[in-house]
Amino acid sequence: MARGWESKAVESQQDEALRDRQQQSKRTLTAAEKTALTRRHMLELARARTLLDLENATQPGHRTMLERALAALDDQLRPTETNNDR
Repeated sequence: MARGWESKAVESQQDEALRDRQQQSKRTLTAAEKTALTRRHMLELARARTLLDLENATQPGHRTMLERALAALDDQLRPTETNNDR
């Protein structure tokens, strides 16, 4: 059951990434915009991986570490969301 949800989430992320690339390709990005976009994608991938690891974690200490990592990634993603909304 979890596999079906994961594959739908991955498909949704891929569709969103494709839409983003298509929108971005309509204009030329500056070097700073490219760097910011790459950083955001890396953070999103790291968050997805951390979330998956958290779902599979069984040890309390490991879960705590992953929850903290997830919170830190969310904190790093938050400023990029406001920049992309402009």
